[in-house]
Amino acid sequence: MGVQNPVKRLFMSLTQGVYVVGVADDGLHNAFTASSVMQVSLQPPMLALAVNPANASYPMLVGGGIFAVTVLRDGQQDLADYFGNHSARNENKLGTVAWRASPAGAPVLDEGVSYFDCRVFAKHPAGDHVVILAEVTGGDFLQQRGRPLRYDELGDMDGSDELLPDRLGASALSRRG
Repeated sequence: MGVQNPVKRLFMSLTQGVYVVGVADDGLHNAFTASSVMQVSLQPPMLALAVNPANASYPMLVGGGIFAVTVLRDGQQDLADYFGNHSARNENKLGTVAWRASPAGAPVLDEGVSYFDCRVFAKHPAGDHVVILAEVTGGDFLQQRGRPLRYDELGDMDGSDELLPDRLGASALSRRG
């Protein structure tokens, strides 16, 4: 399953993992797949998460102010696809997998490599996504062994091949003046 879009191939060369982000608000729980998660600070430990605000989980993430990042392991492409391409508007995605609540209350998938418990610190618009900055309040390993799943192993599961331009050049950001 080769990706044809040259810009997509370029972005796939950035080494990043694949995660399921669990959210909780007012007794409700949900989760979605994310690949744009990165460490942004050591003191205090902080992560940044890019999320589409049209995602059904976004209001829960912002309303609850917490989330948990489960690091998926090698071979869990089907799980990434499930949480990335099904909507909580249509089904209870967490009803099909084993999970537990993190100490803060957000869902953590039992079969991941590790998890990070996070508290939302700030949010910033970023194109068609919002970047959430969060303090890491806890976390642990879920499996003793396992290689994390990488974004480049997903092919075009996220549909970004059609969303990204097929060449790079002057952007709307540089034309603002």
